[in-house]
Amino acid sequence: MLRVLGSAFSRFAKKWLPDALIFAIILTLLTFVLGMLIQHKSPVDMIRYMGDGFWNLLSFAMQMCLVLMTGHILAQTKPMAAILRTIAKAANTPFKAVALACVVMIITSYLNWGFGLIFTSLLAIEIAKNMKGKGLHYPLLVASAYSGFLVWHAGLSASAPLLVNTKGHFLEKQIGLIPVSQTIFSPVGYVPVLVLLFTLPFIMAGMHPKKEEVIEVDPSVFAEKKEIAKKKWSDMTPAEKMENSPVLSLIIGLIGLVYIFYYFFVKGGSLDLNILNFIFLMIGLLLHGTPKNFINAAIEAGKTVWGVVIQFPFYAGIMGMMINSGLAATIANWFASFSTARTLPLFSYWSAGLINLFVPSGGGQWSVQGPIMTQAAQQIGASIPKVVMGVAWGDAWTNMIQPFWALPLLSVAKLDIRDIMGYCVMALIWSGVVTSLLILIL
Repeated sequence: MLRVLGSAFSRFAKKWLPDALIFAIILTLLTFVLGMLIQHKSPVDMIRYMGDGFWNLLSFAMQMCLVLMTGHILAQTKPMAAILRTIAKAANTPFKAVALACVVMIITSYLNWGFGLIFTSLLAIEIAKNMKGKGLHYPLLVASAYSGFLVWHAGLSASAPLLVNTKGHFLEKQIGLIPVSQTIFSPVGYVPVLVLLFTLPFIMAGMHPKKEEVIEVDPSVFAEKKEIAKKKWSDMTPAEKMENSPVLSLIIGLIGLVYIFYYFFVKGGSLDLNILNFIFLMIGLLLHGTPKNFINAAIEAGKTVWGVVIQFPFYAGIMGMMINSGLAATIANWFASFSTARTLPLFSYWSAGLINLFVPSGGGQWSVQGPIMTQAAQQIGASIPKVVMGVAWGDAWTNMIQPFWALPLLSVAKLDIRDIMGYCVMALIWSGVVTSLLILIL
């Protein structure tokens, strides 16, 4: 049954789902029309909201580009490539390969979503190369790797749960500080993670198509380039000697390692995108040995970021329209209007899933939905920590049918969104059923 459903959804996606950029444009137009029909805004207002918000994700887009580039650069070093190959060897059958990719993404994205996204992308490629000729369906492998991303907003880098535990957050006067023991480390936080960890890999692997329908990875796409013979040291110009000397990389890399030690053990900083990129960058410099090797790896890695550069501004424009027109608040208020103390966390989950299609940003979504849902919780006596986790789980849930977060993975895997989206629908359905029931019960 899983194979039949997976194939059916996959065929539908390949036929009807356009490129991720077209998806973003369609969402932009849909939001534009809904803002006029529901919020009674003028076309000029909606155009202004889109234009004003269009560049609001520039900082985040740059962070994502660096996540992709630095992760790719690091993966091209011999030590990291050896680690990826070692893990990939555990996948010696198509079933194990698909399941392993999902498990690794669940674990790594739980620890840190940025690290999980890039590490599992690279692992999927290594698994595919290792399984060449063994009947592994590459699109399903990549979809399975992405499906594990479902748990990130219940993990250690979760935006909303960490924000409400941060002194000075924008809702502190209304709800105070909520410790993580009541959110990500409470049953509504970790139980769905455990259930998905032990069930989702089997769901994804169970969709593996028959042998005649398998699409294996094209080895030429990820073929390792032959190393160009280097000049003798005596034949190099002074500039070439600087480029091929390990001294500069060693000095700046060691300086970077000292700062990393200071950041975690003296300053007491936590893992976020900036420090993750810094770690990848410095370790990449050290492991590549020379600046020239690092530059060559960076040039190759730069090919993976075009989707983020072009498409993130459109989503920023959509967010601008959703927030400034009041459309996101209207959706959240509508769900809150018919909730009870028991059902509010569940409706927070569902409404967050809907809003996430238009505002695919954990922190951005909480800034819109948080005040509405927490006020409703106080009025009807619902659990605020459960509401926080409802919004968090909903924000991660519909990422399965929202190309925004898949773009980095697709850029590395060199696939289109239509190649994986059909299989991701099954992850959406299964996680939706599991998480809805657990939020209601726990």
